[in-house]
Amino acid sequence: MLNLKLALKSLLYPLYERRLFDRLDFEQTPHHIGVILDGNRRWSKANPSVDGDTSTARGHKIGASKIVDLLDWSEQTHVKVVTLWLLSNQNLHRPAEELAPLLKIIGESIQELVQRGRWEIRPVGSMELLPLELQSLLKAAAAKTRGTPGVLVNVAIGYGGRSEIADAVKSLILDKSHEGLSAQEIAEAVTVDEISKHLYTAGLPDPDLVIRTSGEQRLGGFLLWQSAHSEFYFCEAYWPDFRRVDFLRALRAYSERHRRHGI
Repeated sequence: MLNLKLALKSLLYPLYERRLFDRLDFEQTPHHIGVILDGNRRWSKANPSVDGDTSTARGHKIGASKIVDLLDWSEQTHVKVVTLWLLSNQNLHRPAEELAPLLKIIGESIQELVQRGRWEIRPVGSMELLPLELQSLLKAAAAKTRGTPGVLVNVAIGYGGRSEIADAVKSLILDKSHEGLSAQEIAEAVTVDEISKHLYTAGLPDPDLVIRTSGEQRLGGFLLWQSAHSEFYFCEAYWPDFRRVDFLRALRAYSERHRRHGI
């Protein structure tokens, strides 16, 4: 009986997925999606490999392999910008035996995206906190893919929302001080619009939709400033289990909401 149910499910899901896609109104789908790729470690523990491997590194590696799928789905649904939170600045304080493999996996993932030649890659975050080798890799990725048509991919690495806002204000103050403005004039120049011009994502539209996997219903500091008017979608699946049908459900939920933009 269980095998029969699984067989029916495997037959029906493609039909359901196709129906979801066909019913999407692409005029109502988001242009910019932010994704918190959460649950890699928990997935690995819950899904041991054949040889019993439940390591954190294994979870991150499997999770990294899903990124290309996500970008494919985004292209299919006319999404223009995707921001991926790959590593927070707080994660940089993890034990070296956990952090080193994670940084290696992130570097390899970025290289794979570059090699595919389909997307422009823009690193966002506190780059100065990263190892020099990874900094160089990210700079090279941005330079090599600049102007590539297709989905623009922000890779948030060493990223924290509070740090981004603090960095934006510092940058704004420095710019104005170089213009010879007084402290009072600089203070008057600190406006919402001016701060926005100094964010890591300056020049890009704010995210219409933020997706977080793994069942956690919080942002954790992701795009704090930019998500003021975003819609949120929380998916129970761990990131390695996130499927196209889950992505389409998120877009459907977004299209069904009446966006008030803070009003």
